[in-house]
Amino acid sequence: MDEKRSVNFTIVPEEELSLPRTYSNFCAIQNSPFDFTLTFCEMQPLGEQAIREAQNSRVVRAPVRARIVVPVQMIPGLVSALQENYQLYQESYGPPKGPLH
Repeated sequence: MDEKRSVNFTIVPEEELSLPRTYSNFCAIQNSPFDFTLTFCEMQPLGEQAIREAQNSRVVRAPVRARIVVPVQMIPGLVSALQENYQLYQESYGPPKGPLH
């Protein structure tokens, strides 16, 4: 008879010093029945020409900096961790100030 064993453990990210941090100020999210895809982009302030083009086309392109695929089972924990960390941020620093761009 197979007995199921459980082991409690903590996962600690192993820091890779050569891995650069990537800045993103926009995230597009898509999902399938199996996973969520988070596409992180860096959106720069628009110049006059880009504003005119956006008014005509209703599209602004932003360079993709990272695309992360997350299994759907991980989403509730991710949402919870983001909410908890955002609450801690607000307790320490107050609400975010100023515009994003």
